[in-house]
Amino acid sequence: MRTDGTIANTTLPASDPRTKLLAAKIKKEGARPEALIEILHTAQNAYGYLPLKVLVHISRALNLPPSRVYATVSFYHFFSLKSKGEHTCLVCTGTACYVKGAKQVLQAVENAFGISAGQVTADGKLGVQVARCVGACGLAPVVLLDDALKAKASGEEIVEEIGRIMK
Repeated sequence: MRTDGTIANTTLPASDPRTKLLAAKIKKEGARPEALIEILHTAQNAYGYLPLKVLVHISRALNLPPSRVYATVSFYHFFSLKSKGEHTCLVCTGTACYVKGAKQVLQAVENAFGISAGQVTADGKLGVQVARCVGACGLAPVVLLDDALKAKASGEEIVEEIGRIMK
């Protein structure tokens, strides 16, 4: 941020396919402020998270104050302001999963890849997240690897599977 309160270099590259996808969504929605959440979903799916440049671009395109866009992003748990990694490992830590060993699964992943929940490996390949409940309690403990549900997971199995998908 510059001293005058504006953000420098917030133009998205026109040749980037993600920019084109975002522009198409904004056009489809008629640049209506009411479509903010749908447009943010499109941006998050395209970029993997919501970089500041993208938020500023959306703010300008919808003629909304940046504070409203940021407030929306920070209110909803789905949206992320930082990269979650090329591959994601989400460990459910709800009551059923916790009782069935989610803590041990999470510790195995953290130890194997040298990061803690909420972090991404230095190479950006793996992000580890936790969730309070993913709604699959009968399959506890549950891990989502790149949106694929792994039921009755063990730390060893999950570390091996992550190793396979990261190759």
